[in-house]
Amino acid sequence: MDDSSVVSRIAHESCLRAPSLLSRGRWWEELDRDFARRPEGFELALTDRLRVSAAAGFDTILRTGGASMISSMALPLGYNPIQLRRAIRDTEFYAEIAESGDPKRFFEKPPTGVRVRAKKGKWLPRFEPEDGTCEALSFDSPFQPANPSQHKSYLRHGANRVAHARMLRHRGDEPRPTIVAIHGFTADWYLINEWFFALPWFYRMGCNIVLFTLPFHGPRQTQFSPFSGHGYFAGGTSRLNEAVAQSVFDFRILFDWLQRERGADQIGVTGLSLGGFTTAMIASVEDRLAFAIPNVPVVSLADLILEWQPIGWLLRGALSTMGKELSYARRMVAVSCPLTYAPVLPPERLMIVGGVGDRLAPPKHSRVLWDHWGRCRIHWFPGSHVIHMDRGAYLTEMARFMVGRGFLPQGELPPAH
Repeated sequence: MDDSSVVSRIAHESCLRAPSLLSRGRWWEELDRDFARRPEGFELALTDRLRVSAAAGFDTILRTGGASMISSMALPLGYNPIQLRRAIRDTEFYAEIAESGDPKRFFEKPPTGVRVRAKKGKWLPRFEPEDGTCEALSFDSPFQPANPSQHKSYLRHGANRVAHARMLRHRGDEPRPTIVAIHGFTADWYLINEWFFALPWFYRMGCNIVLFTLPFHGPRQTQFSPFSGHGYFAGGTSRLNEAVAQSVFDFRILFDWLQRERGADQIGVTGLSLGGFTTAMIASVEDRLAFAIPNVPVVSLADLILEWQPIGWLLRGALSTMGKELSYARRMVAVSCPLTYAPVLPPERLMIVGGVGDRLAPPKHSRVLWDHWGRCRIHWFPGSHVIHMDRGAYLTEMARFMVGRGFLPQGELPPAH
């Protein structure tokens, strides 16, 4: 391994010394069955160790609350005995595609020329540049589930069939590099994403900015949804697979429109948490991307659930009742996992940002994606999923990465904060 791929002052012991967690087999069978319990070793100074412990503790509290909320509001709808039997019937449909390793079989290329509606959007109080405009974008998504058994149940959610995004763009016809940012689970609020992704900072460096809304989030929520994103997981594993496919499908429609109608000469994508997962998935399909940078990404949803109590206990109990191993649960959602497919972008266009104290999407997920991506550039920060300490350092490293790709111009970078 080239140690220069780790571009943070924090060294990850496993990354520097251990062999890859993956070979060329089927990851759902190959990955350690105790992956969820696997510790990650970091070389931390005392100050960083204290900061990481404090941030991790906060994450653990949020994880317990979030898991309880999902358990009570989502699991009864999508993971009851009836839905589990349906999901088991669907497993072979999805698994056969996953085993082929061909993403084109599941992630269908969208039609060209889809009409995108653009109207003047409202500036929000934190950032109102004088040289720019704000646009609210929407389009009718022509997405159709790959699995025929999902057509009726998936497409009956009318609000989810309209895709949404918000664009901040500079005035004039000059081609601009464009960054598309993808929010995390339940976290589609613009203001929090403006801060997490440092959208004003990148805008001032000459980029246009787009915030893309994932299926079943924000205005795309299901009727009577108790929280944003509820429908993404509440329909069981089959709906989850299709929601990931729709995320990629709708993103590619937006990508085409940005090139065609807004003259975007280069388009890169970054995402946080579930948005990081989606970013990694897009990098398995869309080779026109200038770059893909998942930030604190989830990678294996089945393994993640095992760490989210009480959901983890329920999953273990369900697997035991069905007489199934963990590899079976992984296989149910392998078709929509970035570990299943080789990235279509070369390692020099890939970068990962991971949090040492992350307890919602633990650093082992960033590490296994790093292995899968040929040990591309990675930056570790001494914080958690929610508390991004030393955020300025990784933003600067992201900007340097973009400069190296020719996405941003050469020159001194403004201070990140």
